Amino acid sequence: MRRVAVIALNTFREAVRDRVLYNLIVFALLLIGTAILFGEISIGIQSLILINLGLTAITFFGLAIAIFIGIGLVYKEMDKRTLYALLSKPVRRYEFILGKFGGLALTLLVNTAFMTAGFFLALYYVKRSFDAGDPPLLAAIYFIFLQLLLATALALLFSCFSSPALSAAYTLGLFIVGSFAADLKDLADALQAPWLEGMMRAIYYAVPNFSNFNVITTVAHGHPVPAALFWWNTAYAVAYIALVLLAGILIFQNRNLK
Repeated sequence: MRRVAVIALNTFREAVRDRVLYNLIVFALLLIGTAILFGEISIGIQSLILINLGLTAITFFGLAIAIFIGIGLVYKEMDKRTLYALLSKPVRRYEFILGKFGGLALTLLVNTAFMTAGFFLALYYVKRSFDAGDPPLLAAIYFIFLQLLLATALALLFSCFSSPALSAAYTLGLFIVGSFAADLKDLADALQAPWLEGMMRAIYYAVPNFSNFNVITTVAHGHPVPAALFWWNTAYAVAYIALVLLAGILIFQNRNLK
């Protein structure tokens, strides 16, 4: 675990030095600020617009960080030839994968915290106070963070055997399909052809169900997040991330790096 922690810390330091990271955070905060402007124009629905745009901005830019950094975690090390020097030391390949994931997870945690702070400052500016409807927003941000961790695991998996461009396309494609997983299930229920229904159900259960993590509309209207959903989403994310990382480790273990 000490070697995993060292790799994770070095990955975090490299990510923090990446200028793209800061640009994405700035754009996210600017978008949250823009929501304030829309709120001032639309009298009476300031907080509703701010919550929707703010949480969407955190999701979008967090996903961009997860993909653009995650797809290069393995490829960049191979391209710079630093991976070979690292693996020549007493570092196992699974420790390398786990360390890379841990480093990017820490990066996402820090940047999500920064964007969350900007979001709540903007919300306080609009509402002039914090109220009982604000805690569910933290649950929504927690769900967003789980989505980002899952997207990171997928990006890392694809980076173990594919180019950065294809890894980004695969990760983004799965995120989009997974975001409409509930619609796939509804489509399967509506289809009359058994083979089409079976195919839709297979896709529904195979792809990561990102739609379950989206509670932005719920919290924007002041509704609480059910405790059962909190525990279910946490268990689902942990299990799916573990499976994806295991697949990445198996692929990386059997990859010829010569």
